[in-house]
Amino acid sequence: MIDAAGAILASGRMAARKGGDKIAEDTVSIVRQVPGVRFDEVRSAGIGIPGLVHRDTGRVENVVNLGVEALELGERVSDELGLPVWVDNDVNAAALGACGTLPAPLRYGRMAFVNLGTGLAAGFVHGGIVERGGTGVLGEIGHLPVDPNRIACQCGQRGCLETACPGGDIRRMWAVANPPLPDILAKAAAGDSDAARVRGIVMHALADVVQIVVQTTDPSVIVIGSGVSRAGFPLLDALRGELRRRESSSGFIRRLKLVERLRLSDPSTPIGAIGAALIAC
Repeated sequence: MIDAAGAILASGRMAARKGGDKIAEDTVSIVRQVPGVRFDEVRSAGIGIPGLVHRDTGRVENVVNLGVEALELGERVSDELGLPVWVDNDVNAAALGACGTLPAPLRYGRMAFVNLGTGLAAGFVHGGIVERGGTGVLGEIGHLPVDPNRIACQCGQRGCLETACPGGDIRRMWAVANPPLPDILAKAAAGDSDAARVRGIVMHALADVVQIVVQTTDPSVIVIGSGVSRAGFPLLDALRGELRRRESSSGFIRRLKLVERLRLSDPSTPIGAIGAALIAC
């Protein structure tokens, strides 16, 4: 729950359950639970959810990890709560929330948020407004088939960026720890050759992501967030190292100043929830 200035007034957490009915029920429950006795002060609600979101109707489709083919989420939650409800893709919501954490001069420019969770996607904010593209697929960079390892992807292609850098695929390459990335980075730094090999694959893909985002949308800031970003500054240092390696052999890359654009989101800040609330304002 946020106020008109975007300050957090109350928050809460609830484990996600699969299935359209359960998602709708749980969303209604958490919206009532968070404000508690102040529920009558709530003027609208925002929802961030994976999948294809039709913002004009609140309909969501293809939420694979939650077992939803199609759900009129906005309408159902609005009817139950008696409030206007806005629904957006979860990465767009996180991008807006991440933008709100930036210093004021950067907050009103163009920023990109790279979501590294079980999948890979990006969200874009310009002047405090989420950019969505013509059909809503802006930012679906995870399925660009450019990774040289040519690993098979669930989408049916080979070499998608998503196969080399988000959380689920790192676990496939390094199943000896959970979460795996901090373990990979620590062991690679200590001289473990297997860890160094996996780190090289991951950082090459991440550096490709940064280049693609900058060379297609030219944001002033790129914020890296979600699960994999919890590896913290060792992740940022390793990514900067790969980008500097590219700079050393290309004047063009040096002029892009990729390293200077990078930020990590604070994993203790619920940027997705904040962004969903801001969408509803």
